[in-house]
Amino acid sequence: MNALTPTVSTAVVFDHPEFSEHEDVIFAHDAATGLFAIIAVHDTRLGPALGGCRMWPYDHAGDALTDALRLSRGMTYKNAVAGLPLGGGKAVIIADPKKHKTPGLMEAFGLHVDRLGGAYITAEDVGISPEDMEAVARSTEHVRGTRETGLGDPSPYTALGVFAGIQAAARHVYGSEDLGGRTVSVQGLGSVGFGLAGHLHKAGAKLIVSDIDAPAVVRAIDAFDAIAVDPAEAHMAPVDIFAPCALGAGLNSRTIPRISAKIVAGAANNQLQTEADGARLKERGILYAPDYVINAGGVISIALAKPGSGDNTVRHQTLAIGETLTEIFRRADSEDRSPEKIADEIAEERLAAA
Repeated sequence: MNALTPTVSTAVVFDHPEFSEHEDVIFAHDAATGLFAIIAVHDTRLGPALGGCRMWPYDHAGDALTDALRLSRGMTYKNAVAGLPLGGGKAVIIADPKKHKTPGLMEAFGLHVDRLGGAYITAEDVGISPEDMEAVARSTEHVRGTRETGLGDPSPYTALGVFAGIQAAARHVYGSEDLGGRTVSVQGLGSVGFGLAGHLHKAGAKLIVSDIDAPAVVRAIDAFDAIAVDPAEAHMAPVDIFAPCALGAGLNSRTIPRISAKIVAGAANNQLQTEADGARLKERGILYAPDYVINAGGVISIALAKPGSGDNTVRHQTLAIGETLTEIFRRADSEDRSPEKIADEIAEERLAAA
């Protein structure tokens, strides 16, 4: 059972710096399984709030709340820019996925999702596997990324979309999407990061890899002839492209001055620690691919896939992420603004129209 007992007051939610007109913030607990979770529904103007469930051993309940609020808002913008008829939401379970996760706990989480009556649709995220979503699906129909709802594991499509986005960024900065001979630092070798490394290796890129999980690093070295570095130094590697694929807030006032890459394009959510960090990247001449745009392949797959159907439609729209980013980069240049500001503006325009 999780040793952490969260306590967060209502006032803390409404006064929280990441609170952004969220529609619902639910604190879920199940004594029998030790479930402590937060479900944040940010915006449902475009449709029901779709967003993954993250399991992480947060040191403080306040950190979990920050993640839920930030990630749910990011899902609203992600779904809007991807052109999906969906709002944004997110769930976090406060637990160590290697120690505390059980089928019963996931089923209990599913019951809390079900009580929302479809306002929130869950899926997998960090610390959650496709098998975990199958357990959630035993308690609610408001779940995606399962065998019954479409293509199953969405991570291959997230990786594909990030790869397409990296090609678009390379074309914008270097004049060609050819990644042969380019060096890329992939920080984080989970299912998405490892899948992305596979695409990059196949395209001829030289890889520098890092992860807190040593076996994942060894596997990448063997599979891709990669060079390993400490995860804390991944952003400093002398590479052409830095691909953060672990947790968020890695781009900040401490790390940005030490980035050597000309492009930052990866799968992690909420990569910028503050709004000022986008400007810091621009000032240094580093092209940033807005995270919720480039990593939308997974949500596209679970939104558009139909049971028993192929993935042609999903792949087509996932690969179109590169075209979306190309337009964002062009607008950012012409308006002398940072790319994430352009992406935010596009999302807000579509939300306002709804």
